Amino acid sequence: MTKPDDQKSLWNGPAGKAWVELQELLDRMLQPFEDVLLDAVDAGRARRVLDVGCGTGSTTIAIARKLSAEAQCLGIDISEPMIALARARASGANSAASFICADAQTHAFEPASFDTFTSRFGVMFFEDPVRAFTNLRRAAADGAETFFIAWRSAAENPFMTTAERAAAPLLPELPPRKPDGPGQFAFQDAQRVRRYFEDSGWTADIRAIDVPCAITVDDLDQYLAQMGPVGMTLQSADDATRARVGAAVRAAFDPFVRNREVRFTAACWMIQARADK
Repeated sequence: MTKPDDQKSLWNGPAGKAWVELQELLDRMLQPFEDVLLDAVDAGRARRVLDVGCGTGSTTIAIARKLSAEAQCLGIDISEPMIALARARASGANSAASFICADAQTHAFEPASFDTFTSRFGVMFFEDPVRAFTNLRRAAADGAETFFIAWRSAAENPFMTTAERAAAPLLPELPPRKPDGPGQFAFQDAQRVRRYFEDSGWTADIRAIDVPCAITVDDLDQYLAQMGPVGMTLQSADDATRARVGAAVRAAFDPFVRNREVRFTAACWMIQARADK
């Protein structure tokens, strides 16, 4: 299993760098999930919100905008470059959102200091989910709720694995995914995820959601060049390899393209847990 330091190196290295460089593209791509979270958070109830794995801050800033002026919205992430961008974005938007660069799995939060927890694809990367959710439970006031979005299985999300399937014959060094985590599909098994929460003091309701998404063809080309296992591998490849793999991968996405728009459906979980007394 990947160690915490490996995740820290990844998100402070190539993955974090790619997310910062493609922030605008990724915000467009992930906007439907931000909308789901905004609809879920009760502006009349939420007063102290923690956005877990907040990345470059889009969801944190959007939630802070929705809440009353007296509410507090804090984003946490282990990626220094992503948090630096989140802070700059909040400052530029005159947002009340604030950010800390720390590991939510181990950070010493003030006990019972949050009534709402959100995350857009930030909770699947914990080395020890029970430890992480136990730590968040200590930070939760009685009755606090979570609204976490996580991916279901790779098989249910062909868009997210098409690049790897197409590139595999050309990139023998392509790292295999580790289905038991940490990683994109670490939460594919709902029963196992429910046990994570129950073992850490939460009562969890996990329901499937299918979210329609769309980006442009130009967005897709940028995304494929820098994101995911293939994009990470190509960063250190020679020009000939990049061209050969790029052509094969791009052709594999033709079934998703209509009139220069790329459409796919994201198969996810909405994890709504409660910190009961």
